[in-house]
Amino acid sequence: MSLRGGDPTEIGGYPLEARLGSGGMGTVFLARTSSGRPVAIKLIHQQFAGDDEFRIRFRQEVSAARRVSGAFTAAVVDADPEADQPWMATAYIEGHTLTQHIAMKGPLDGAELRRLAIGLAEALRDIHRVGVVHRDLKPSNVVLSPEGPRVIDFGISRAADQETLTMTGRVIGTPPFMSPEQLQAPRGVGPRSDVFSLGTLLVYSATGRGPFDADSPYMTAYQVLHEEPSLDAVPVALRAVVELCLDKEPDKRPSADELLVLLRDLPADLGGVDAGGADAGRTRDVATEHDFAARDTPAPTAPVVTPAGPDTGGTGVGTTGTPAGRRPGRRWRPVLAAAVAVAAIGGGVAVLKVAGPGGNDGSGGGGDSVATPGAALPAGFEPWHTTVRGGRPEIPDELRCVARDEALFCGGGSVVATRIEVTDGSSKWTVKSPGVPVRGMHLVGATDDTVLGYRFAAENFPQDPPSEVVAIDANSGRELWSAPSGAQSQAVTGRTQDALVLGSAVVTVDAFNSRLESRDAHSGEVAWTTPFPADAQCAPVPVGPRLFAMCAPNAEVDSVEVRHSTLYPVDRASGALGRPIAVDGPVVPMGVADGELVLLRVHLEGPELTGYDGVARVDPASRKVTYSRLAKTYEGTPGMADGTLYVSGQTGLVTALDPATGRAKWSRQTSVEGASGPAAGGDALYFSSATGRVVALSSRDGRILWTTDPRADGLTGEIGASPRVTVAGGAVVVAAAKNTLFAFDAQKPPKPS
Repeated sequence: MSLRGGDPTEIGGYPLEARLGSGGMGTVFLARTSSGRPVAIKLIHQQFAGDDEFRIRFRQEVSAARRVSGAFTAAVVDADPEADQPWMATAYIEGHTLTQHIAMKGPLDGAELRRLAIGLAEALRDIHRVGVVHRDLKPSNVVLSPEGPRVIDFGISRAADQETLTMTGRVIGTPPFMSPEQLQAPRGVGPRSDVFSLGTLLVYSATGRGPFDADSPYMTAYQVLHEEPSLDAVPVALRAVVELCLDKEPDKRPSADELLVLLRDLPADLGGVDAGGADAGRTRDVATEHDFAARDTPAPTAPVVTPAGPDTGGTGVGTTGTPAGRRPGRRWRPVLAAAVAVAAIGGGVAVLKVAGPGGNDGSGGGGDSVATPGAALPAGFEPWHTTVRGGRPEIPDELRCVARDEALFCGGGSVVATRIEVTDGSSKWTVKSPGVPVRGMHLVGATDDTVLGYRFAAENFPQDPPSEVVAIDANSGRELWSAPSGAQSQAVTGRTQDALVLGSAVVTVDAFNSRLESRDAHSGEVAWTTPFPADAQCAPVPVGPRLFAMCAPNAEVDSVEVRHSTLYPVDRASGALGRPIAVDGPVVPMGVADGELVLLRVHLEGPELTGYDGVARVDPASRKVTYSRLAKTYEGTPGMADGTLYVSGQTGLVTALDPATGRAKWSRQTSVEGASGPAAGGDALYFSSATGRVVALSSRDGRILWTTDPRADGLTGEIGASPRVTVAGGAVVVAAAKNTLFAFDAQKPPKPS
């Protein structure tokens, strides 16, 4: 609809084109970035803008929303919680809302309904894993885009819900899609309230009516609290899952992770209201099926063993519980048994497996090839599979690892660090983090005797530093020291690396984001501190054995739009800054080639990163900066190994680039969507996604050596993740979603099923 009289003409420098809608907390407008890309801007109503507590909570929600931005939500483009009227801009999602779609075309069914259910469960998983509860999941907050469903309006809804109850006592939400606990005690609702709402939304999607519809909102609310849902018109296969979501008791509902597994088990076409669709194919990989089967058996007195995936040639090693959330109660047995029965009858292939003839990726590589022989396997090595439980199991994360001899040190999310034996996957010690992790912040690094990771403060301990670098004795797991840490490196360098290990020292950014600090990694003794240049924020960047500070103007960091970077050589002994080297940006540091620091030039449309279009090389000795244009803008996740740049796209295309010229050396289509990498070992390059699917490519020409099946339920299509594979001698260790780790012989990879 067009703008109305009294509407602003621009917000935050974005010209407004139309009013998209208005609600209790704010109005949503269609706007354009400077490059013409459409964005949706949510402007908070003036009456809430003057409330200090609301502003604090809105700031927190904007921060959380920036981290959520996944494949099934609307990415945050810009925001200003401090404006006279706070606002947040997100990517504009083209498409009808679920409400509009059903009004025009009627309820969904079959494969379309199943895709919607899985997409929404994935969205909830992404939202919940960063500690956000949507609180207003309803058909008008689901947009059916050409790429799949998108969940919107989670940021404002949470802050608005908490604050409005304080002011007026009203319950904010839509009764047909609210959980019982939201109606009774809205301040205390958790993630499983969203699961209840998703259950009601799926009923609405399948039937055009909610499961508790009544003649008035008051009767609807009564039925939500006291009556059984009306599910007769819901396909039987889906009905069994929806019943779990609509349990009156939150603890008896599945988590978003568990719900996603159940939905993927459903038959491809869902069948009808009187049949379970037994002719449908299997839709989940074998490793996950085994995991759920193990979780539903009575708990043994010894630690639960997570079975190894297919064809690993070894047995799993111990974990002490489910990978995510709590153990499902016995009442889940009929649903899980029915899902497994459908899979067994139908056969077929896992939905994440995209294999061509002969068992390879269908892209020209030889499926039976193996990597070129490299280093020997650790003595006594057997393939293994394990899960590391962190301090916040309800927010599963991914780990990242480094190998030191036959020890593997991993960390990330709510795991500060853990020591795993490479030979068999057994755990020697684990140090956990109590707070909500920052996505993408993993292990800092390790020396011969010390491991360094990040710890996040628990929400109920505001006196603790929000984040710390923690040093741990590599042998005993004993904490040696900790230091508060800043968190500006993502804005400055495009990477979450607020601390790094150089030799026997660790270099960090202080808690106030004002200086670099160098300590002895084991003792914690401060060697030097160096203030940032005036009006700048900096992050440490390694250039081989050298240290640089990469800095950007405060104004650009605050606007999350860094375009002018400056590199300062840092004397590792004293911390003194050398002469500055200006680099045309925006750029992301990638690594070293022929002694030069290699940076990828970021292609922006407005403030939004859309890929990489050039290479900059900095010679530390001559201070000369050389630029090369790429033939096109490459979208995906960048990485560097052995002096070559790589970009792995969301759809599995891997391109090797010469950092000296910017020319493409080769491109190879793989089946590993959203892969991070590379990790190099021998003459092979390893790329892996959050599902644990791994592809090995020849470093010479990109020829596919082998590909494995998925090993975990993870989000594919992710961009920007750091490498998930660690090479330990002749062993390949892979980190996957839900703190999953597994290892196998590079010469005997698990064969695709």
